[in-house]
Amino acid sequence: MISIRNIVKQYSGHRALDNVSIEIEKGKVFGLLGPNGAGKTSLIRIINQITAPDSGEVLFNGEKLHQLHAEKIGYLPEERGLYKKMEIGEQILYLAQLKGMKKAEALRRAKYWFQKLEIEGWWNKKIEELSKGMQQKAQFVATVLHEPELLILDEPFTGFDPVNAEIIKNEILELNKKGATIIFSTHRMESVEELCDSIALLHKSHKLLDGRVKTIKNSFRNGGYLLEYEGRQIKAGADAPFTIQGEKSVEDGWQMNLKINPGKQVNDVLQYLMPMVGIRKVEEVIPTMNEIFIQTVSEKN
Repeated sequence: MISIRNIVKQYSGHRALDNVSIEIEKGKVFGLLGPNGAGKTSLIRIINQITAPDSGEVLFNGEKLHQLHAEKIGYLPEERGLYKKMEIGEQILYLAQLKGMKKAEALRRAKYWFQKLEIEGWWNKKIEELSKGMQQKAQFVATVLHEPELLILDEPFTGFDPVNAEIIKNEILELNKKGATIIFSTHRMESVEELCDSIALLHKSHKLLDGRVKTIKNSFRNGGYLLEYEGRQIKAGADAPFTIQGEKSVEDGWQMNLKINPGKQVNDVLQYLMPMVGIRKVEEVIPTMNEIFIQTVSEKN
């Protein structure tokens, strides 16, 4: 749906994006990741046509990005942008009309969302009267009301307690199920594992990594396994098909982190250990997205 091709963006001597190219599939949830200052916000602003790239181009459904595409995009910024002195209902209708909606249709959809999120009593309240999390709910409604084809969510769970974060997460998944493509920018790597089909990792204006989450995680596998067993503590001999990387006692047994030697398989490990101990559990340790994020950025630094 979105093709970002060789984007360069410079601000008075600082290069925010340096020849960045990314493909975002239609109907998928795409994670845009990176440390502070990586270039994520600059890229989001370019997609929203708040700023323009110095070179390169963005395509929206195969067409060069232009002003009319703004009505097909919903943007939830990290720094919230609602008018604090304006009543919420009036503000929601105003923003919907800026996106090309008729007032009557905007009112119908607003009532639907206010009821769905259990905020009917807020219609005549002002933003400044609400907590940060409640303001976030109102901003979320403003973002999705016009049923955009593309949703850009920048730290969408900021300010929410766990209950409301779960509610918004489920609404995001439901919108995706109905066909919305979602760009999801966050520092919460557990949300990335749970929600995202694919990701791109930016760092210091460059793209370091991109692809499907499952493929990326598999590419970082290193032969590590977690083993739980009962019996005496293992003393691996020179003929062991693995090396022990850590071991600790647990209730009625032991837990071991091991790495399988090159050319060996997990079956070789089991055949070696089964005559000595009772094996309770063995599972491969695949790095989390948080570990991959830290490793990739640290190596680049």
